[in-house]
Amino acid sequence: MGVSGSGKTTVAQLLAQDLGWTFAEADDFHPPANVAKMESGHPLTDEDRWPWLRSLRDWADERAEAGEDAVVTCSALKRSYRDLLRGSRARVRFVHLDGPPELLAQRIGGRTGHFMPSSLLGSQLEALEPLGADEDGAVVSIDATPQECARAAAEALGL
Repeated sequence: MGVSGSGKTTVAQLLAQDLGWTFAEADDFHPPANVAKMESGHPLTDEDRWPWLRSLRDWADERAEAGEDAVVTCSALKRSYRDLLRGSRARVRFVHLDGPPELLAQRIGGRTGHFMPSSLLGSQLEALEPLGADEDGAVVSIDATPQECARAAAEALGL
C-alpha cells in the first residue's frame, strides 16, 4: 500500500517473484471510468473506489479458495478501504511503502505510461491514513533499492 510513486508495483513484483506467489496490479482492476477520471487530473471519490476495492477483495477470495498465496498492489490509503480488503477469506496483510513527498513527486515525474498524474499526489497524501497498531502489516521506507525494500517487506511480515 502507499501513494503513487512509492514503488508499489516494482516492490510487489519483486516480492511475488522472491516468494513464488501470484502477482496482481490493482490498477488493472479499475473500471475505465476511474482511469479516465484520474487521467483528466481528478481524484477518485470513495464512491468511485468501493467497486474497485470489492473486485480486489473478490479476487483475493478466489486466490484463497484456490489455495494460492498472492501479492497485490493497492493504494489502500484509508483504513476503511483496508477494512473492506480484510473482509476477504484470505489473510490480508499490508506493507506501507513510505517516503518523503519530494521523493514521491520526483518518481512520479520521471515515469511514463501511467495514468496517474503528479498533480494528484497531494490529494493522496491528504487521504493517507497510516497503518494502525492493530492492523496486520508493516511500514517499509522507500529510501533503499526496490530489492532491499522487497526483502525488508518479507522480513517484516515473517515470510
